[in-house]
Amino acid sequence: QQPEPIIAHPQRPDPMDLPRAFGVGVKTPLPHGQITTPQPVQRAKPVMDKKTFGKMRRGKMVPEAKIDLHGMTVDRAHPALTRFIMTSYTRGFRLVLVITGKGHRDDPHDPIPRQRGVLKRQVPMWLKMAPLHSAVLEVTEAHIRHGGGGAYYVYLRKPTRA
Repeated sequence: QQPEPIIAHPQRPDPMDLPRAFGVGVKTPLPHGQITTPQPVQRAKPVMDKKTFGKMRRGKMVPEAKIDLHGMTVDRAHPALTRFIMTSYTRGFRLVLVITGKGHRDDPHDPIPRQRGVLKRQVPMWLKMAPLHSAVLEVTEAHIRHGGGGAYYVYLRKPTRA
Protein backbone atom coordinates (compact mmCIF):
# COMPACT_ATOMS: atom_id res chain seq x y z
CA GLN A 1 0.00 0.00 0.00
CA GLN A 2 1.38 3.43 -1.03
CA PRO A 3 1.41 6.38 1.41
CA GLU A 4 -0.90 9.31 0.71
CA PRO A 5 0.86 12.33 -0.84
CA ILE A 6 1.09 15.36 1.43
CA ILE A 7 -0.89 18.31 0.12
CA ALA A 8 -0.18 21.63 1.83
CA HIS A 9 -3.18 23.50 0.39
CA PRO A 10 -5.91 21.16 -0.84
CA GLN A 11 -8.02 24.07 -2.18
CA ARG A 12 -5.22 25.66 -4.22
CA PRO A 13 -4.40 24.13 -7.59
CA ASP A 14 -0.81 23.22 -8.39
CA PRO A 15 0.78 26.17 -10.27
CA MET A 16 1.81 23.76 -13.01
CA ASP A 17 -1.85 22.78 -13.50
CA LEU A 18 -3.12 26.37 -13.88
CA PRO A 19 -3.19 26.42 -17.68
CA ARG A 20 -5.11 23.14 -17.65
CA ALA A 21 -7.40 24.18 -14.77
CA PHE A 22 -8.29 27.53 -16.32
CA GLY A 23 -8.44 26.45 -19.94
CA VAL A 24 -11.33 27.36 -22.21
CA GLY A 25 -14.39 25.29 -21.42
CA VAL A 26 -12.93 23.73 -18.25
CA LYS A 27 -14.99 24.10 -15.10
CA THR A 28 -13.02 24.40 -11.90
CA PRO A 29 -14.44 22.99 -8.68
CA LEU A 30 -15.18 25.60 -6.03
CA PRO A 31 -14.26 25.02 -2.38
CA HIS A 32 -17.20 23.98 -0.22
CA GLY A 33 -19.31 26.92 0.92
CA GLN A 34 -17.84 29.51 -1.47
CA ILE A 35 -20.36 31.98 -2.85
CA THR A 36 -20.45 32.03 -6.63
CA THR A 37 -22.61 35.12 -7.20
CA PRO A 38 -20.72 38.42 -7.45
CA GLN A 39 -21.24 40.75 -4.53
CA PRO A 40 -21.59 44.52 -5.08
CA VAL A 41 -18.52 46.49 -4.14
CA GLN A 42 -19.18 48.41 -0.96
CA ARG A 43 -17.82 51.91 -0.47
CA ALA A 44 -15.23 52.06 2.28
CA LYS A 45 -16.34 53.84 5.43
CA PRO A 46 -14.93 57.34 5.73
CA VAL A 47 -11.99 57.78 8.06
CA MET A 48 -13.11 61.25 9.12
CA ASP A 49 -16.15 61.97 11.27
CA LYS A 50 -19.52 61.39 9.59
CA LYS A 51 -20.87 64.92 10.06
CA THR A 52 -17.89 66.62 8.39
CA PHE A 53 -17.78 63.96 5.67
CA GLY A 54 -21.47 64.55 4.89
CA LYS A 55 -20.99 68.33 4.71
CA MET A 56 -18.03 67.83 2.40
CA ARG A 57 -19.89 65.44 0.07
CA ARG A 58 -22.87 67.82 -0.16
CA GLY A 59 -20.58 70.71 -1.16
CA LYS A 60 -21.28 72.69 2.01
CA MET A 61 -17.59 73.11 2.83
CA VAL A 62 -15.47 75.55 0.85
CA PRO A 63 -12.04 74.27 -0.27
CA GLU A 64 -9.19 76.38 1.08
CA ALA A 65 -7.05 75.88 -2.03
CA LYS A 66 -7.35 74.26 -5.45
CA ILE A 67 -5.14 73.00 -8.24
CA ASP A 68 -6.21 72.54 -11.84
CA LEU A 69 -4.42 69.67 -13.60
CA HIS A 70 -6.44 70.06 -16.84
CA GLY A 71 -4.35 69.47 -19.92
CA MET A 72 -1.23 68.41 -18.01
CA THR A 73 0.65 65.27 -18.89
CA VAL A 74 1.16 62.63 -16.23
CA ASP A 75 4.83 63.64 -16.00
CA ARG A 76 3.90 67.24 -15.14
CA ALA A 77 0.79 66.53 -13.06
CA HIS A 78 2.33 64.15 -10.52
CA PRO A 79 5.06 66.50 -9.20
CA ALA A 80 2.63 69.46 -9.30
CA LEU A 81 0.09 67.50 -7.23
CA THR A 82 2.76 66.38 -4.76
CA ARG A 83 4.01 69.96 -4.27
CA PHE A 84 0.46 71.28 -3.90
CA ILE A 85 -0.64 68.68 -1.32
CA MET A 86 2.52 68.94 0.78
CA THR A 87 2.42 72.77 0.72
CA SER A 88 -1.26 72.79 1.68
CA TYR A 89 -0.56 70.31 4.49
CA THR A 90 2.29 72.41 5.94
CA ARG A 91 0.10 75.55 5.77
CA GLY A 92 -2.54 73.78 7.86
CA PHE A 93 -5.25 73.58 5.18
CA ARG A 94 -7.84 70.87 5.74
CA LEU A 95 -9.90 70.74 2.52
CA VAL A 96 -8.38 71.22 -0.93
CA LEU A 97 -9.81 70.68 -4.40
CA VAL A 98 -7.93 68.79 -7.13
CA ILE A 99 -9.40 69.34 -10.60
CA THR A 100 -8.49 66.57 -13.02
CA GLY A 101 -11.10 66.96 -15.73
CA LYS A 102 -13.06 64.02 -17.10
CA GLY A 103 -10.78 63.24 -20.04
CA HIS A 104 -11.29 63.51 -23.79
CA ARG A 105 -14.50 62.27 -25.28
CA ASP A 106 -14.33 59.10 -27.33
CA ASP A 107 -14.10 59.56 -31.08
CA PRO A 108 -16.87 57.43 -32.61
CA HIS A 109 -14.78 56.97 -35.78
CA ASP A 110 -11.65 55.78 -33.96
CA PRO A 111 -11.13 52.03 -34.59
CA ILE A 112 -9.08 51.63 -31.40
CA PRO A 113 -11.02 52.09 -28.14
CA ARG A 114 -9.14 54.31 -25.71
CA GLN A 115 -9.60 54.86 -21.99
CA ARG A 116 -10.75 58.30 -20.88
CA GLY A 117 -9.36 60.39 -18.10
CA VAL A 118 -5.82 59.25 -17.31
CA LEU A 119 -5.46 61.86 -14.55
CA LYS A 120 -8.93 61.09 -13.17
CA ARG A 121 -7.81 57.49 -12.62
CA GLN A 122 -4.23 58.23 -11.50
CA VAL A 123 -4.77 61.03 -8.95
CA PRO A 124 -6.57 58.89 -6.31
CA MET A 125 -3.80 56.29 -6.55
CA TRP A 126 -1.10 58.93 -6.18
CA LEU A 127 -2.83 60.29 -3.08
CA LYS A 128 -2.70 56.83 -1.47
CA MET A 129 1.03 56.38 -2.13
CA ALA A 130 4.06 57.84 -0.34
CA PRO A 131 4.76 60.66 0.42
CA LEU A 132 1.17 61.93 0.10
CA HIS A 133 -0.59 59.19 2.09
CA SER A 134 0.83 60.59 5.33
CA ALA A 135 -0.88 63.96 4.70
CA VAL A 136 -4.19 62.76 3.21
CA LEU A 137 -7.07 61.64 5.41
CA GLU A 138 -9.88 61.24 2.84
CA VAL A 139 -10.37 61.50 -0.94
CA THR A 140 -13.82 61.70 -2.51
CA GLU A 141 -15.39 62.93 -5.72
CA ALA A 142 -16.36 66.60 -5.56
CA HIS A 143 -19.90 67.96 -5.46
CA ILE A 144 -21.26 69.25 -8.77
CA ARG A 145 -20.75 72.89 -7.68
CA HIS A 146 -17.01 72.21 -7.34
CA GLY A 147 -16.52 70.16 -10.50
CA GLY A 148 -18.44 66.92 -9.91
CA GLY A 149 -16.90 63.93 -11.69
CA GLY A 150 -13.95 66.00 -12.91
CA ALA A 151 -12.63 66.93 -9.46
CA TYR A 152 -11.77 65.45 -6.08
CA TYR A 153 -12.04 66.76 -2.55
CA VAL A 154 -8.89 65.94 -0.60
CA TYR A 155 -9.31 66.23 3.17
CA LEU A 156 -5.92 66.61 4.82
CA ARG A 157 -4.80 65.53 8.27
CA LYS A 158 -3.99 68.06 10.96
CA PRO A 159 -0.30 68.88 10.70
CA THR A 160 1.82 67.50 13.51
CA ARG A 161 3.43 70.17 15.63
CA ALA A 162 6.94 69.54 16.90
